[in-house]
Amino acid sequence: MPTAEAPEIAVLISGGIESAVLCGDLVRTGRRVHPIYVRCGLYWEDVELAAARTFLRAIACDRLAPLVVVDEPIRDVYGPHWSTDGGGVPGAETPDEAVYLPGRNLLLTVKSALWCRLRDIPELALGSLGTNPFPDSTPEFFRGLEAVIGQALRGSPKLLRPFDRLHKSDVVALGDGLPLELTFSCIRPVDGLHCGVCNKCAERRKGFRDADQPDRTRYADDRQ
Repeated sequence: MPTAEAPEIAVLISGGIESAVLCGDLVRTGRRVHPIYVRCGLYWEDVELAAARTFLRAIACDRLAPLVVVDEPIRDVYGPHWSTDGGGVPGAETPDEAVYLPGRNLLLTVKSALWCRLRDIPELALGSLGTNPFPDSTPEFFRGLEAVIGQALRGSPKLLRPFDRLHKSDVVALGDGLPLELTFSCIRPVDGLHCGVCNKCAERRKGFRDADQPDRTRYADDRQ
């Protein structure tokens, strides 16, 4: 049973390295963890959600609650877009800004926070990195969002970002001992595998290299 010192916590999980390590690390510290996946109808989500399920099965224990999947459709707002139709996906040579999805953190966090509020779960953790360059990933953004959610819901889950001062390589190192090869970070999957050539695959490969950790990920294009 959770104690007063270790209340239940929800984790916004995507299937990627950061949220998977966050979930696994909280479980290892003895927290009762509720993983939440928000399905928006994006091109890669079927593969990503399957990876999240596989990872969570691999670390299953009494402290890990069943995966919660909620829907927040975005296709009708984004319209024709690489994230919804898979065309023109940003490649390995593109800057991080090329994969910015407007409003994504806002939508994911609000719906997850509401789920927590209705179940009296006092904390919601996100795996956002300190190196994330997007406007909806800054400390100022999350402080403001937490205040707005708290006002709207008459009490909000506290928004935690334990990795907000870390790089991806730091998180890869922190995940030593977890089955990181089961995580998924690709925006152009090929037959259920990481494509190996998109912006996110390049970022993933670099994270393992910089952490000096073996990358056991299966890539459709494994020439790098």
